[in-house]
Amino acid sequence: MTGPIVYVDTADVREGALEEVKMAIAELVEFVNENEPWLPAYAISLDEAGTEMTVIHVHAEAATLERHLEVGAPAFEKLAPHVTLTSIKVYGEVPESTVEMLHAKARRLGHDNVEVQPPEAAMSRLRTP
Repeated sequence: MTGPIVYVDTADVREGALEEVKMAIAELVEFVNENEPWLPAYAISLDEAGTEMTVIHVHAEAATLERHLEVGAPAFEKLAPHVTLTSIKVYGEVPESTVEMLHAKARRLGHDNVEVQPPEAAMSRLRTP
C-alpha cells in the first residue's frame, strides 16, 4: 500500500481542562518532533471557543502511520483525562492492522468512531523515510 495518508481526529475538550490541554498539546508536538523524524507534518488546533481539538498529520506511506501509533501511544495518553475523542478519519489506503490500531486508540480516548477513505486517485511528492 502506498501513500499519501492524511489523518484527522477531533476531540471535545472537557470543561475546565483547556489550560491542561494546551500544555499537553505543546508536550505532544515536542515529543513527535523529537521522536518521529519520518513524520513530515503534524499539527494540533483548538477551535476559537477552546472546546474542540483537531489533530492532523500527513504520512508518505501507511507504515509510518502505524509507527506513529506505536511510538506515540504513551504520549497520547497524557491527553486522555482532558479530552474525549469524537472521531478519527484517515484518507488513504491502510492495512487492516492499522485500522485495528485506530479503533483501539479511539476506544481508549473516547468514541470508537473510525472512518477510512481510500482515494479514488492520488499522487504524492512526499518521500518515504
